[in-house]
Formats: sequence, C-alpha cells, structure tokens
Amino acid sequence: MRKEFSAGIERLVKADDKIIFITGDLGYNALENLQAIMGPRFINAGVAEQNMIGMAAGMAYKGFKVFCYSIAPFAVYRCLEQFRNDVCLHNMPVFIVGNGGGYGYGIMGSTHHAIEDLACLSGLQNVNTYIPAFADEIDPMLDQIMAENRPAYLRLGAGPKTLDDAEQTGTFKQIVRAETGSAGTVVALGPVAANVLTALQQPDLAGRFDVFTATNLPLDLPRELAQRWAGKPLLIAEEHVSIGGLAQQLSVQLLTQGAAPGRFMSLSAQGYPNGLYGDQKYHQQQSGLDPENIARCLRELV
Repeated sequence: MRKEFSAGIERLVKADDKIIFITGDLGYNALENLQAIMGPRFINAGVAEQNMIGMAAGMAYKGFKVFCYSIAPFAVYRCLEQFRNDVCLHNMPVFIVGNGGGYGYGIMGSTHHAIEDLACLSGLQNVNTYIPAFADEIDPMLDQIMAENRPAYLRLGAGPKTLDDAEQTGTFKQIVRAETGSAGTVVALGPVAANVLTALQQPDLAGRFDVFTATNLPLDLPRELAQRWAGKPLLIAEEHVSIGGLAQQLSVQLLTQGAAPGRFMSLSAQGYPNGLYGDQKYHQQQSGLDPENIARCLRELV
C-alpha cells in the first residue's frame, strides 16, 4: 500500500501547505515524489523516532498537520511515550504512518514485526487508528484523518483492491453478503481479509457467510449491526494479538449490547510458537491465519 499512500499524500499536500511530512530515514523507492514536490516540508529525521514525534508535536502546536512515517514497529514502539505525552494528551494533529503492520517484514524477525501496535495505540486518549484491508481504502482514510485533525495511526500492509459494492456501517465494512440465509459472520482486520476471501472460494463455503472488515479501532459498532450478529456464529481474523485487538474490543461491545454470538472463534497472531522466523505467509500459517485453516475453522464453526 506504500504507492497508494504516497500518491494520496501527494494529492493532499498540493492542496494544503500546512502539511509536513517527516520520515524516520525510510521510504526508499516510495517517497521520492513527495521529497520532490514538498521541498523543506519534507524532512528526514534520521533514525531518531522519539525526536521525530517530539518535533512533530512542536510543529502541530504551531498550526501544522504532520505525518510521521516509518516501518510500523519503529513508528509505534520506539516513541510510544512521546506520542502519548506530547501528541495525544494535547490532541495534536500528528499522524503516525506505520508500514508493514503485523508480520509484514517477515524474515527480519520479531524486532521488525508489529503484532501489538493497535493494542498500544487504540487505548490512548484522542487517537483513531486506521487499518485498511484494501489498497483503494487509503485515499478515503487519509481524507478522514485530515478532517478529524487529531492524533491518528495508519497501519499499512499489502492488500488487493476492495470490492466495488462494499458498504460501511460504523467502523465496519461489509465486503461479502451471504447469497442465501447467512450461516454466520466473519470479521477481519486489515489485509488478512484476503485470506478470508480465499478460504470462502471453497465450494462448500462459498456464499454462506457475511464478511466484514473492521476499518478503525476503537470500534464504533452500531446497535443494528450488533443485533444482526447476535446468536449467530462469529469468526474473528486479525494479524494482531487478540489482547487489545479486534477480538477483545468487539466481544466487549457485543456483550455490552446484549448481542452475544451463538459461537465465537478468534484467530489472531500467536507470536512465534516454534521460535523460528519466515516470511509473512509462514507466520500467518503458524498463527492459523492462512486460508486453509480459516476454511477449516469456518466448517467447524457451523
């Protein structure tokens, strides 16, 4: 999604000279267009993420809107205190952009993975986190970030284009409708939604499930949607730990609204069960987030 993000920022900065872009010495072969058109508004802060966020907070205090870009674990974990204290508590328009959420950086290992990032950020004051599942969601999310003008986190990954008839309800987007009476609901977070769609190509599963993505954390779950899911099997798929992630946040909201699912199954990032590293698909398989296991779980669920 880096190319779509870069193009989206280029569109925004041409219309708003108050936008600043800071990179933590990353973005090769993706951000050169921004460097060319933004001039001094494009800043390379170097490998100094804490300083990057502090500097962004100062600029935001002076009326600028600041995007801070790095790979997800560096953008989130290294400067969590600065983001909390300097940005969130003062409700400043500083927007963290983390590339390679989840296991996106694969073989580079646990230091380069971000499987707890949303738990860290979505509970902070004044923050909205954005988790696109598909590449063409980047532009509307950037527009929403600019319109809200408050702390934000955009978690980029690698996803295909969305379906044309997707329908947004609260912070959920329905991307598949069951063809006849729904056997249950699947809610996915981020690009792992593509694995869900692949699993549902199995002949015995095709057309049987409603599929949603969660586009933001914290969640906005409309009551009518919660009631639609009540009493039915529900499967959650997220390339993030379940604690503080989609599964936990959604289950709390469903129970609070008296809309408990008939059965509940959570597929989430399991860390490193065998202590080995591989590419993103390898870690998805280790966590049961691959299409084959998702299909198996859906059969078990119903």
